[in-house]
Amino acid sequence: MAMSVGSSSGDNEVMVEMNTTPLIDVMLVLLVMLIITIPIQTHAVKLDMPRPNNNPVNDQPRDVVDLEIDFDGTVMWNGNVATPKQLEGYLLDIASRSPQPEIHLRPNRLCKYDYVAKVLAMAQRLGVHRIGFVGNEQYL
Repeated sequence: MAMSVGSSSGDNEVMVEMNTTPLIDVMLVLLVMLIITIPIQTHAVKLDMPRPNNNPVNDQPRDVVDLEIDFDGTVMWNGNVATPKQLEGYLLDIASRSPQPEIHLRPNRLCKYDYVAKVLAMAQRLGVHRIGFVGNEQYL
């Protein structure tokens, strides 16, 4: 019951392995075509940035209002707790002044963004233009 696996010289045998070189070439061409046809994804946030002003600023020192938002959403106007109605009154007063005082907004690092967004939306709706974030060193 011996089985013959071929001659020992091996010169006259037909090769039965599949040639994968053309398959690899086709796959590389398909890969290159896929990479070329995928559109480039650009994630951009559109911001209205201020235009550069080359004129020297001769403004008098403005009043500064400290607006703090605590971690639970409590709003403090110059150190005093303000309800939403009081805050709206303060912001209306600021918006009616010319020139507007600067508002330094200092949210607590544990404060939810929702509270900050509501205050910013209220200020924008009422016409307040001079708001800046301060206290960013707490996020480092």
